[in-house]
Amino acid sequence: MSTKTLERPQVQSKLKIIDADTHLTEPHDLWIKRAPAALRDRVPQVKMHNGQRSWIIDGDKLIGLGAHPSSAIRKDGSKVRILDDFMHLKFEDIHPGSFDVKARLKVMDDNGIWAHIVYPNVLGFGGQASAKVDPALRLICVQIFNDAMAELQQESGQRLFPMALLPWWDIQEAVRETERAYKLGLRGININSDPHFHTDAQGEKIPDLASPHWDPLWEICQDLALPINFHIGASEQSMDWLGQQGWPSLSRSLQAGLGGAMLFFNNGRVMSNIIYSGALDRYPGLKFVSVESGIGWVPFMLEALEYQLAEIAEDMKFGLTPKEYFKRNFYACFWFEKSDISNMIRSVGVDNVMFETDFPHPTGLYPIDNTELRLSSLTSEERAKVMSLNAAKLYNISLD
Repeated sequence: MSTKTLERPQVQSKLKIIDADTHLTEPHDLWIKRAPAALRDRVPQVKMHNGQRSWIIDGDKLIGLGAHPSSAIRKDGSKVRILDDFMHLKFEDIHPGSFDVKARLKVMDDNGIWAHIVYPNVLGFGGQASAKVDPALRLICVQIFNDAMAELQQESGQRLFPMALLPWWDIQEAVRETERAYKLGLRGININSDPHFHTDAQGEKIPDLASPHWDPLWEICQDLALPINFHIGASEQSMDWLGQQGWPSLSRSLQAGLGGAMLFFNNGRVMSNIIYSGALDRYPGLKFVSVESGIGWVPFMLEALEYQLAEIAEDMKFGLTPKEYFKRNFYACFWFEKSDISNMIRSVGVDNVMFETDFPHPTGLYPIDNTELRLSSLTSEERAKVMSLNAAKLYNISLD
């Protein structure tokens, strides 16, 4: 089963819509063509592995069996909606808008989108795949990716805005790379949501994100007004497509559907830990984004956090309530939710919600239906915030 092609012109919105979550299918030469000669054989690249073309790092470490393009959009613009068909797609099968800037801009124009916020695939949504190699190689892989993303942003005429990966295993390097990414023109950072399951270069366990260990990073992000993005699946612990969520008797496709849905709720765990961490009292200017998680869970989670504080943690004192922290410091993104969505947006906070499509992933909202019609109960000012202005303000995107 497929959808109508992406090339079919859509009704153009009067708004300059900003899509707050899309992905890049990394070209196979992204790292090797930018790597120093001494590391060219070790950076991520596509090689044969057990008879399959696969992404390999450090010469022999698998980070992407089959070199899957992570795009569900075929060359003709139709969308694959069956798991096994999706898993058999190759780079040559997919729409060039998944990886080529010019083709991507055409897809955006055809669908009435002004700008895309862009996330990675190969190194993991939080850069976790880079943890398979030594720190020096990890660092150059992240730096090359960020250099390539700055080039992509420039080539797009400031319409594609990739989020920077960080060397989160080393707090000093993470701060330096944040500063460097900012100077490159990148508009936000993207890190592992569960670094405490990893060790640093000395073999010591990395503290979790509630630890003051991370204060230097929070400080620089606050000073530079760089949002901190947590995409679902931003760690090995949260990336569970076909793992423990679905019961064994379910089909593989149903297990994948259930696993994908549960990933949305997992971001509630990440956001809740940040709220309880105390960091938001030390750094009130921080902005966090829950990416590709939907918004329906947000009011319930905040109410639950406040209830639990009152009932079993009355001795813990914070400057604000969880609801107040969310209003001041957080954003969440919606795409597929339709039921009572206008009231849900108001419940979460009109100033705290952004629109996304997840293009070109399987759950992506392509072709885009009439999203603004779904938001008809909102005022024009409220729709403008949700579809454009909130993201423009957060990521410093010009709408001129």
